[in-house]
Amino acid sequence: MEDEYVLQLQHIRKEYPGVVALKDVTLEVKKGEVLALVGENGAGKSTLIKTCSGAVIPTSGKIIVNGKEFTSMTPQRAAENGIAIIYQEFNNVKGLSAAENLFLGRPIKKGFVVDKAAMEREAERAFAQLNIKINPKTLVGRLTVGYQQMIEIAKAIEQDAKILIMDEPSAPLTSAEVESMFKVVALLKEKGVSIIYISHRLEEIFRLSDRVVVLRDGEYIKTLNTKDTNIDELIHLMVGRELTESYPPRPNCTTDEVVLEMQDVCGNGDEDINLKIRKGEVLGLGGLVGAGRTELAQMIFGAAKKTSGKIIYKGKEINPRSPREAIDLGIALVPEDRKRHGVLLGISVKNNINMPIYGRISRLSVINSKTESNTAVKYKDELMIKTPTLRQEVKNLSGGNQQKVILAKWIAANAELIIFDEPTRGIDVGAKYEIYKLINDLAIGGKTVLLISSEMEELMGMSDRILVLAEGRITGELQKEAFNQDTIMRMASAAKEAS
Repeated sequence: MEDEYVLQLQHIRKEYPGVVALKDVTLEVKKGEVLALVGENGAGKSTLIKTCSGAVIPTSGKIIVNGKEFTSMTPQRAAENGIAIIYQEFNNVKGLSAAENLFLGRPIKKGFVVDKAAMEREAERAFAQLNIKINPKTLVGRLTVGYQQMIEIAKAIEQDAKILIMDEPSAPLTSAEVESMFKVVALLKEKGVSIIYISHRLEEIFRLSDRVVVLRDGEYIKTLNTKDTNIDELIHLMVGRELTESYPPRPNCTTDEVVLEMQDVCGNGDEDINLKIRKGEVLGLGGLVGAGRTELAQMIFGAAKKTSGKIIYKGKEINPRSPREAIDLGIALVPEDRKRHGVLLGISVKNNINMPIYGRISRLSVINSKTESNTAVKYKDELMIKTPTLRQEVKNLSGGNQQKVILAKWIAANAELIIFDEPTRGIDVGAKYEIYKLINDLAIGGKTVLLISSEMEELMGMSDRILVLAEGRITGELQKEAFNQDTIMRMASAAKEAS
C-alpha cells in the first residue's frame, strides 16, 4: 500500500519558542493526485509545506519521498527528490526575460558563454508542453501575474518536479487566469505529477482535488475523498464550530448624514465619479479587475491625485495630498496588499497598532509607554488577535490576524471613514466571518465603510448599497433589495459593451 505514495509526512511536529506550530501531523500523497490542504489561517499549512522544501526543519517526525526516509529536508535535497513549491510571492527577476527566468541559476551554456538562443528554444518547448503562450524573449516584469505564475510552474516541471506544492495559487489571479491555471493543473495530473493544492476558495477544492486533508490549530483533523464531502462539512472540520450564517446579520445603521461626497471627480484613471456615503453605511464597490475601484480609494486616501472635481468630507471640501493628511482627517485604508502596504512586517504587533497615534501619545518625542501598552492590549482583546505576545513580529501572524492588526490601528486612530480593499483576500472562512463581524461593529458604532470586493457574494452579503464601476466610470447603483449577481455583472461589463 505504501508503494503508491510518492510523499509521506509522518508525525511531523514543529515547535517555536512559546508556540507549537505543528502537532503530530501525518498525511500521504499518491502519484498523479491532487491533494487539497485546507484549514484556517494559522492552522499550520504553510509551516507543513515548508518542511517539505527545507525552509522549515521539523522538531520531530519523518519525511518519506518515494520510499526514501528523511528527518528533514534542505532546498537542494527537496529539488533532488522532485519536490517544488510555487509560493504566493514568486521567485522571479522582473528585469530578465521569461527564458532567463526559466533557467535562473542553471543557464544553458556554449562553452563558457550563456547560450541565450538555446534557452529561448527550450523555454518555447517547455511553455508549449503546458499549452501556455508566452514569448520567451518578453521581460517578466511586463507579463501579467498569471503568466508569471505559469513561468514558475514551467520552471518546476523543467527541473523534473514530480511533487508540486501550490500555495494559494489563485489568490492574485483574474478569473481568466484562474481558468488557465486549472487547465495546467489538469495537464500535470495527466502527466503523473502529484500536486498538493492549498486554497481558501473551497469551490476550487471541489473542482480540482481528489482528496482533502484538514488541519486545525496545527493538528491533523481528517482526510476525506472530495466527492464524499461538502462545503458545510469542510467548514465545520476547519473551524471546529458551526458557522450558521456566511454573513452575520446587521441592522440598518445608515443615517441621513453624508460623510463623504465626490462631485465629478476625475483622476488616477477614473472619470466623472459622483457618489455619496452616509454615516453608518457600508457602501460596496463592485466591478471587474481594472475597473478603477482601487484607484478611486487611492484618491480619497491621498495616495493619488485627482485632476478635477470636488471631494467633500464631513461638509468641507478636502484635497488630501498624502495618506498622512487623509489619516489626520479621519480617513483610513485597509489595502488590498496588506503585507506591502498595510503593516510593517518586521516590527511588533504593539508598534503596528500604535503607529498612527504615536504623535498623540508622545510628549517631547518620548512615548507614553503605559498608554502604548494599554492601547495594544485593548484592541488585541477586542479584535481577538491571536498572538503569543504583543512583542511578536507581525510577519509571524496568520493573514487573518495581520488584517486585524491593520484594523486595530485604524480603530485606535479613531478613523471615521474606513476603506476596505479586498478585506478577506487569502483569508479562511472562519477569519472571514470575524472580519465581517468587525465591519458590522464599525457600522453599528457609527463609522462609515467603503467596501471594495471582487467576491460577488461578499459584496452582496455585506453592503447596504452597491455602486458598480467599469473602465473608470460608475455604471450603476443598486439598493439592497435589488441586489442581483447577473445585474451587477451586466453593469460591470457596461462600458465594454458600449465601446
